[in-house]
Amino acid sequence: MKQTIVTLDLEGVLVPEIWIAVAEKTKIPELRRTTRDEPDYDKLMKARLMILDQHGLKLSDIQDVIGTLRPLPGALEFLRELRANWQVIILSDTFEQFAQPLMRQLEWPTLFCHRLIVEHDRITNYQLRQPDQKKKSVAALKALNYFVISAGDSYNDTSMLLEANVGFLLHAPDNVKRDFPQLKALENYPDLLAEIRAAAKG
Repeated sequence: MKQTIVTLDLEGVLVPEIWIAVAEKTKIPELRRTTRDEPDYDKLMKARLMILDQHGLKLSDIQDVIGTLRPLPGALEFLRELRANWQVIILSDTFEQFAQPLMRQLEWPTLFCHRLIVEHDRITNYQLRQPDQKKKSVAALKALNYFVISAGDSYNDTSMLLEANVGFLLHAPDNVKRDFPQLKALENYPDLLAEIRAAAKG
């Protein structure tokens, strides 16, 4: 019997998009741009850091917004069901300094993500775990003889989904679905759970 492990993106899949929430709170529309819009993560983050500097926004300002966020409806129940049956790892391009309050609400699943470089509450840079860490994490799990089932919603998830034994889009925008028609697109947790069960059995 194959040993299955599930990897999930975080923002847009289990919790709201952090940067969109920050954009709404600060009324800075440029911060609404996410990996659903921009495939180049490095370009996206450099632009975000420049915007934060221009507006004098600090790490604590962003953390205050994150503290108001809650998991998407049904996300916790979905995650509980997954973890009752398989090991689950969250593979995210968020940052340790952002994720903690969200992980607490999701009952502390394992999270692989990046780290911000902060000086006196100012975000000066960011340190990637490694480039394309989602895909490389899945490849490493496959090398350990795991059967990997993955789900995500954005451009930066697609290399993970294509590397996985089975990959699904969940809550993905139309542009991502259009650009990756080979990935089955689902819109809710019950459908994704059913697909994961079928893939794990098959």
